[in-house]
Amino acid sequence: MSALEAAYAECAVRARSHYENFPIGSWLLPRRLRRDLAAVYAFARIGDDLADEGDAAPAERIAALDALEARLVRAVEDPGAPVEPVLLALGHTVRAHALPLAPFRDLLTAFRRDAAGATRRFATFAEVLEYCRCSANPVGRIVLGLFGYLDDARAARSDDVCTALQLTNFWQDVRGDLAERDRVYIPGEDLDRFAGSRDALASGRTTPALRDCLAFEVERTRALFARGVALADLVDGRLRREVRLFVAGGTAILDRIVAADYDVLAARPKLGRGELARLVWKEVWR
Repeated sequence: MSALEAAYAECAVRARSHYENFPIGSWLLPRRLRRDLAAVYAFARIGDDLADEGDAAPAERIAALDALEARLVRAVEDPGAPVEPVLLALGHTVRAHALPLAPFRDLLTAFRRDAAGATRRFATFAEVLEYCRCSANPVGRIVLGLFGYLDDARAARSDDVCTALQLTNFWQDVRGDLAERDRVYIPGEDLDRFAGSRDALASGRTTPALRDCLAFEVERTRALFARGVALADLVDGRLRREVRLFVAGGTAILDRIVAADYDVLAARPKLGRGELARLVWKEVWR
């Protein structure tokens, strides 16, 4: 086995070990791209781990992320440079598909914000969208690039889907983000708009005000999904199925939040294995 093959194999192991967080490795996607997707995921996993590095000070975490970016650039620009296996594989993927480095750098920007503790509270929805621009949207753009789509029109619709998926995750994880990570992704301006929402979060009670606030967030997220699903008609083959499946899964979770009367503080709304299987088969038979 060559060094490059071994590097891709290590990326695959990393992806499989965290499969619940690696949906872009779905069997709906072509086999020819799975090792490339695994390399992308493995890189993102390294960055995420560095951002949450144990007891390291924020400055140390940010320095480690800066060093990771430097090694990424070296791996892409100098194929013979000595780098760790994940970057060896990713450098090959980036060159083989002529991927821009901007989305990877955006991911690292999001990780730096996490490392600095700058993502615990957001004053405005615009700030939340800016965070999604770096933390979620790059993944969609990278996947589009692997399929050969590098135009702005498709990227914009991909951004809608990826942002909507990130927001959906925020709304379903309100309790966990607050209790375990001291993070609140509901914009401060919206908590103020629905008077009493802040007190509800502080007390851990889903009051009418908080329900109204979450209903507002759910509907604006649906609007993003509705706009982003147009991407499915702009791509071909299995990627079209994957886009529809992501949108269907995201909107199904929003439906689950609504069905729970927006009480995301009592339990995390989620889809069971059976529901996920039905979504997949519905898309396959479509």
